[in-house]
Amino acid sequence: MIILTVNTGSTSVKLAAFRIDDAVGEAQPQPRRLAAQHLAGGLDPAASLRGFLGQLDEPPEAVVHRVVHGGTRFTGPTLIDDDARRALADLSELAPLHNPVALRWIDAARETCGAGVRHVAAFDTAFFSTLPRVAAEYALPADLGLELDVRRYGFHGLAHEAMWQRWCQLEPRLPGGGKLITVQLGGGCSMAALEQGKALDTSMGFSPLEGLVMATRSGDIDAAIVPYLERRLELSGDRVVALLNERCGLAGVAGSPADPQSLLDEGSQRGRFAVELYCYRARKYLGAYLAVLGGCDGVAFGGGVGEHVAEVRAKILADLEWAGIELDRGANEAARGSESRISGNRSRVSVWVIPVDEELLMVRAALALAKLVRQPRPRTLP
Repeated sequence: MIILTVNTGSTSVKLAAFRIDDAVGEAQPQPRRLAAQHLAGGLDPAASLRGFLGQLDEPPEAVVHRVVHGGTRFTGPTLIDDDARRALADLSELAPLHNPVALRWIDAARETCGAGVRHVAAFDTAFFSTLPRVAAEYALPADLGLELDVRRYGFHGLAHEAMWQRWCQLEPRLPGGGKLITVQLGGGCSMAALEQGKALDTSMGFSPLEGLVMATRSGDIDAAIVPYLERRLELSGDRVVALLNERCGLAGVAGSPADPQSLLDEGSQRGRFAVELYCYRARKYLGAYLAVLGGCDGVAFGGGVGEHVAEVRAKILADLEWAGIELDRGANEAARGSESRISGNRSRVSVWVIPVDEELLMVRAALALAKLVRQPRPRTLP
């Protein structure tokens, strides 16, 4: 059986195909990656899918789609039927940069893959749907908050859950993974405080704009800045929010779009300060989550920056011996994209770099939800 994953972001799409083998003696089927492709945004979804499916020996029996926002309705993976598709469209107001892109790929996949292929949505917000009320709500009256669906949803849930699942395998001595802080650093950045797999807090909130400094997003700002910039720049509120998403963060402070490693290599004063601000905000959240958890058993870094940029990890975790965190400098420098323990032998807290595999998590979610079984396949690819 083959399952196709469609992992849509706001600017790119990752396609992957997995074969599900029934391993003897294993409690769960074992997904095996057959092919993968990373596409830029703006391409025709139907043509891209046809090209990718042409690489496979047989058509998929199911397609699982990453959808950023599930609102309060979708708190776990769901089969996509016409009713679910309409509900996802209604949620586009909460995620205008992400959900419409996902819907275009869902529509193209439903048409391209043909009848009989099941489609599943896996949501980035689902992992945080059980946040404690004190972490999920803003200090707003109900008529300005919950009645209008204004609350903290959290995002990057698939990435944080994937890190936690792998952490549990790496540290089996800790029931449910113990107390873990997961740090997802890529184009978007977020952090989560987990206790035995339950999210107690996360840095992103009503939208992916809240929280850490990111590649082009500002992260936390005072809400009064938005109307102030509206007046001073004579722009609409929507346009100001677009600027906060597209022209701020590392790019805004450094003066041009760049990743932390490039800014560190460049060595300009603006670039170095941008990285310092980026790491300071992450360090501040880390301290907050140590307080939320009452200390932690582990810290896991994932994402393109978290997995590859050793100096960023070192800056975030510097001088935290008081919290039981001590890096092994050599191990940290050597860990660039590979799974590695980077904490020292004396560290009470175990620190790991864990490459994030959202697609594998998506496949497992689809298998659990749809209870997929072998069925007669179409004779040819559509």
